[in-house]
Amino acid sequence: MHRPCCNEPDISVNTWCVVPVVGTEEHSGGPDRVLIDDHLRRMAEEFPDETAYTVVDVGSLTFSAWDGAANAMARGLVEGGVKAGDRVGIHLHPEAAMRWLVSYAAVHRAGGVAVPMNPRLAPAEVAHVLAHSGATGVVADAELVGADIGVAPDELVLVVDATADGALPAVLGAAPRVVGWSDITAGDRAPMQVPRDMDDLADILYTSGTTGRPKGVAVRHSNGSMVGDVPPSWTGGSWVHASPMFTFAGISFVYTPMKLGLKGVYQPKFEVDRWLQLVEDERPVAVFLVPAMAHLLLDHPGFDTVDLSSVSICSVGSAPLAPFVIERLQERMPDAMVSNNYGMTEAGSAYCIMPKGEAVKRPGSVGQIAPPALVRIVGADGEPVPAGEVGDVRMQLPGHQREYFGDPEATAETWKDGWLLTGDLGRLDDDGYLYIVGRTKDVIIRGGNNIHASDVEHVLVAHDDVAEVAVVGAPHPVLGEDVVAFVVLHPDSDIDGDALRAYALEHLADYKVPRQYVFVDELPRNATGKVVKNELRTRLADVAT
Repeated sequence: MHRPCCNEPDISVNTWCVVPVVGTEEHSGGPDRVLIDDHLRRMAEEFPDETAYTVVDVGSLTFSAWDGAANAMARGLVEGGVKAGDRVGIHLHPEAAMRWLVSYAAVHRAGGVAVPMNPRLAPAEVAHVLAHSGATGVVADAELVGADIGVAPDELVLVVDATADGALPAVLGAAPRVVGWSDITAGDRAPMQVPRDMDDLADILYTSGTTGRPKGVAVRHSNGSMVGDVPPSWTGGSWVHASPMFTFAGISFVYTPMKLGLKGVYQPKFEVDRWLQLVEDERPVAVFLVPAMAHLLLDHPGFDTVDLSSVSICSVGSAPLAPFVIERLQERMPDAMVSNNYGMTEAGSAYCIMPKGEAVKRPGSVGQIAPPALVRIVGADGEPVPAGEVGDVRMQLPGHQREYFGDPEATAETWKDGWLLTGDLGRLDDDGYLYIVGRTKDVIIRGGNNIHASDVEHVLVAHDDVAEVAVVGAPHPVLGEDVVAFVVLHPDSDIDGDALRAYALEHLADYKVPRQYVFVDELPRNATGKVVKNELRTRLADVAT
């Protein structure tokens, strides 16, 4: 991430400079200034009446309102029994994003550890997250929790019903104490902070779980910020995003916009028509999309006429993006820095950046790793491979390694000698630009030939009739594996598998071309927009049996 250089009054791509990931002595003023939420207090002091966050079609929060409500709620959490280091779940619908923001800051100020939760979780999954994290409190919309979630009442010291502004409904049966939102935020709004150190636990972020049960990534105050400790500033600009708050991408947009002097603008449910109108009305400096959103935008007739001239940064993250999509976005935003960002929950503040214009010059690249983080491509022997050669991607943020909460075995398997084993396959070019070619488990070995699923997907999705595509391997009695493409077509398209195969043969080696095409209405995705390929493999297995 970047911020405007301190001597620049406005934000432009050409004047941005990299800032440190963690606090510095120059601006920190002591250990109290390195906590994740501290910049909110400073913004409330300097710019109390400016709008800090807008939730589209719901409402807005000023810095003073956000800060004051968080202070009051923090006191209520402490009075309710939450102690320093206690885990507190945040389990709210997207439309309740303003209360989510207040709750997130309040948990930290109460000395607690925030446990963001996916509101689409089934009761058994809610039970797993609460039990695994050892939560002693939860802030929830009443209908999202109930007596059947598997948490005994005596394991929770406090439940905050975020939907209650009046009489409280029954929540969690005989839970020891249930407090309504209006009550817990009605107290003293003066500054409040239970003492915490920068190395104390701040969050437990549960991964999206594309390959199995989600793991909890432990985030400390020292490695939780995407932008380091910077002086308060205000530009009046905004950053539009629609990533769920409980995800790594979404949580990055809680405090990052304000550190860049920007207002956060959150769209609880991504709708293309509303997004296009929002960009024209709001005229944001920056926007963040996931690939599925980018494809929907490109397919919409309004994308060709909408005024995108205000956008200086268009970041697309959470999953790989076909090069033609980057090119199309860049065409419509010629003065913007357009990039397919690379990062992951386990890596924390280790991420890649793409200088303006380089994404089109280097198709498929996700940029260069942002200092002080490091990236390395290694072969099967664990040794670095030459530039241009594909291998396993490993990342490191010296001194700020994350770990899996309560799971030392999984931590040992994922972090080796300080390096994060990302599970991604990639290569570096001679200039240090990283290219992600797929997941280790997405390599299809067909007749002894290695095929990267993303290579096939990028070709097929460029066809005019194809909206989305996901490629997986299927067991084959002779070849070992065969290549199968799950395809979502544009409306009114009637292209068949033979035509797609003929098209693919024009652009790919014959051994990479799928022989089986499964046409579906949509691809299964998790909350961050990533395709859940395990579900596709399961469909193939079910058909085979």
